[in-house]
Amino acid sequence: MPFSLRTATNHPHPTSWNLLELKESTKPINQKPILRRVVTFSSLRTSLDCVPDGGVDKSSRPTSPIRLPFVVKSSTKVSRFFWNGNCLQIVSVDGAAASSEVGLDDRLLRLCGSFVRDFFIPRQVTGNYVDYVKWKLLHRVFSSALQVLATQAMFMAIGIGYSSSLPSAAALNWVLKDGLGRLSRCIYTASLASAFDTNLKRVRFTTSVLFVASIGLELLTPAFPRCFLLLATIANISKQISLACYLATRSAVHQSFAIGDNLGEISAKAQIQTVCFDILGLMLAALVNLWMENHQRQQAGVHYFIYPFFAAMDLLGIYQGLHHVHLQTLTKDRLEIILNTWIEGGYVPSPAEVSEKEGINFLGAKGKNLWPIRIGCLNPKDQIPKWSMKTIQCITNEDYYFVCMEIYKGLKRTVQPRILLSIREGAEPVHIIMGLLQACYIRRKLVKSSIWEIGVMESNASDSTAEDWSVIVEDCKRYAERDLSNLIEQLLGMGWVVKSILLSTQEQTRYSFVCD
Repeated sequence: MPFSLRTATNHPHPTSWNLLELKESTKPINQKPILRRVVTFSSLRTSLDCVPDGGVDKSSRPTSPIRLPFVVKSSTKVSRFFWNGNCLQIVSVDGAAASSEVGLDDRLLRLCGSFVRDFFIPRQVTGNYVDYVKWKLLHRVFSSALQVLATQAMFMAIGIGYSSSLPSAAALNWVLKDGLGRLSRCIYTASLASAFDTNLKRVRFTTSVLFVASIGLELLTPAFPRCFLLLATIANISKQISLACYLATRSAVHQSFAIGDNLGEISAKAQIQTVCFDILGLMLAALVNLWMENHQRQQAGVHYFIYPFFAAMDLLGIYQGLHHVHLQTLTKDRLEIILNTWIEGGYVPSPAEVSEKEGINFLGAKGKNLWPIRIGCLNPKDQIPKWSMKTIQCITNEDYYFVCMEIYKGLKRTVQPRILLSIREGAEPVHIIMGLLQACYIRRKLVKSSIWEIGVMESNASDSTAEDWSVIVEDCKRYAERDLSNLIEQLLGMGWVVKSILLSTQEQTRYSFVCD
């Protein structure tokens, strides 16, 4: 509601606006401010004539209030301040809301929309957060409904009456997490600790599929009551593993949406979203149960028809939601995508571009690229060509990494070459970036030359091959040194976290230089 605040003053305005001199008020100086309604202005123009020095021409008297040079924005409106000589007025100027002709229904709709947004969405988040919440709504609603229906089926399998199953499922859904499931969760978390950082999306979606499959096992318990304990135990272990992954990756997902240090606000809003969406899921399960109660003849086996649709909607929500998660942390795969783009296009891609290229990689089957790059240490099971071994023997105390060639056996027992980047103990993230950039430059040269595909398989290569390899390594090292500073600057400019590189357990293996 527009209002004006009357203040008692008999001196010129202190700012540089040179406001008009006011007539001396006959009212007491200590008069209390009074509140009175004002008309909302549809036009913000004034009839003041400003002099060149920024003042006001005193020869003319104002016919409309003076517009102050700022606005105040809130979630529902944009307000502007006016000074009419002795009163301060606040006027709504945000388009349709500033017009007195706006209907009550439109204003209520705007107000409700603003309330819902402020209730669910943090104030400072990235632009892809709203899309993520939309898919989260789909996921949580159907996931919650599936859990209730599955627990209801389990109670039916052990003999609890149908009519009392739904309230029991809602109350005892968490009680079924027994000690064996919790122990499995601890083992799983300990074995895949680094994978939660390096393969967050793949692990998150894989465990979500496992969670949906566990609900399917619970729905099978009424059909196989004698196997109730076995099915329920396996399902509970799967749920605990999925819960462990969700808890381990939740903070990283929230951090990807944060602008500044408002991670606490985002986490709080996420809890509100989860509770509200789960309530909608409970309501959906209640509607399904009500329909089943009114159609007793179709009751048998109806869960098996509902499950595929609900499970598909659940996984669709998770899959699409993860596509809107743009992680700013650097892993080996993300950094390799960035460096390939840098070499080919001369720029650093944004987290959104890398997220689109990275995908979820559900089955863990990466693209079949020629000359793949591995970060780690030498493996005795893999063959190292003699001409590549000579470059390893030349490393010094000043080197924080070395690049060599190795030959390994693929899944089909076929012999394939790849590039090995081995990191020294005490190396900084900048050394890892430089080493991987050099390896990417080497791969680019090798791909353009088909001779290396044949020569790398030869156990006894000529001395010229060793010399050519040494030249390639040194040239690519100069390229990497040349690009490093500009690359780091652009990485920081695009919002990437360069202070650390997240590597898997195998990729964290380091070597120590020994001078014999």
